[in-house]
Amino acid sequence: MRGAARAADSLSGMIDPRILRDEPDRVRASQAKRGASADVVDRALEADAARRAAISTFEEKRAEQKAFGKKVAQASGEEKQALLEQVKQLSAEVKELEAAQATAEEAWTSALKAIPNVVADEAPSGGEDDFVVLEEVGTPRDFAAEGFEPRDHVELGRMLGAIDLERGAKVSGSRFYFLTGVGAQLELALVNLAMEQARNAGFTQVIAPSLVRGEAMAGTGYLDQGGGEDVYRIEGEDMYLVGTSEVPMAAYHSKEILDGASLPRRYASFSPCFRKEAGSHGKDTKGIIRVHWFDKVEMFIYSSLEDAPAEHQRLLAWEKEFLDKLELAYRVVDIAAGDLGASAIRKFDCEAWIPTQGKYRELTSTSNCTDFQTRRLETRGRFGDRTAPIATLNGTLTAITRAIVAILETHQQADGSVRVPAALQPFMGGLEVLEPVRS
Repeated sequence: MRGAARAADSLSGMIDPRILRDEPDRVRASQAKRGASADVVDRALEADAARRAAISTFEEKRAEQKAFGKKVAQASGEEKQALLEQVKQLSAEVKELEAAQATAEEAWTSALKAIPNVVADEAPSGGEDDFVVLEEVGTPRDFAAEGFEPRDHVELGRMLGAIDLERGAKVSGSRFYFLTGVGAQLELALVNLAMEQARNAGFTQVIAPSLVRGEAMAGTGYLDQGGGEDVYRIEGEDMYLVGTSEVPMAAYHSKEILDGASLPRRYASFSPCFRKEAGSHGKDTKGIIRVHWFDKVEMFIYSSLEDAPAEHQRLLAWEKEFLDKLELAYRVVDIAAGDLGASAIRKFDCEAWIPTQGKYRELTSTSNCTDFQTRRLETRGRFGDRTAPIATLNGTLTAITRAIVAILETHQQADGSVRVPAALQPFMGGLEVLEPVRS
């Protein structure tokens, strides 16, 4: 392949172009598994062929132009004038072909970005409801057997002086809240417990920015999902509020070559997260399950491609370890291909039982994104005398609001008090029970 084509491949980012060229049927099968059209594959292949042809034509004409330049230098008189006229014509043609090559490059990059990551063979086919339950941990409480009707987290939060939804709406609008008193204590305790676990597991702790440049948001693939409709953009600036610290952490090593011997690099990042919740009209309008802002501790890993599946299992194990510390009943589900984000080849969710809803709700998720993000963000690894693509993986250690919902509803008692899980008590000043406050 010509040099210009090699450079385009290294920057075009998302799926590996070699997979598209050498195994197009594999990419088509992945699209079918996601329930998406395979037309994007054909368009990308056509764009690739057009790009390669444009590069070849441009370089041939430029070589001809250089050859004429040597002839002109050796010519004289009328011959030189005739050659100069031809060089002038060639120069115009080269300029046109260079512009055509640039247009073809843009079309190729755009076509490639339209293709989501190639899903893992192990991922279930289908859509949102086609997940596979891998494991159930713990047994949901039988409140009827205990002789009382469980209160939801909204009522418990009000009784405990922990959640103030009314003033959240007054100050910021719907889907906002204040955590007050023991609610604020719970958040800080959850963050500290999560960070302690991550530190003990060898993670580097990070406080990440919640505002990022457009290249970071685009590099992770979030602007390609629904046109970025769930993302807050700062008006008049190329700056975005992140919906997860996965975004700044994926860009943390952008345009860098990492020493392969230093992998895996594991980070535990705290940040506020902001989401428009576009398309969620009428869903979870009550309480703090689906909100526009929440705080989160996110695990993020840079790994070799070969080690990525094992790192994915480790992330899931760390998530389960944390939920066990919160003494929750939960299940682990393997998300179906049609419900995966564009970056992920496979994703596991841990869903905790929410008593008043009578169902499991997502508390954490972990995704293997292989080299989908690092290609666009230009992050590679150096292995001996070669450089190669590397993988990124992410996993929620704790998303604060949903963790608080699960704790309050799971550990409530008949009088409205809430038992504090033993692992959280040292971070709550030794508090064992959250007691209702006098109004």
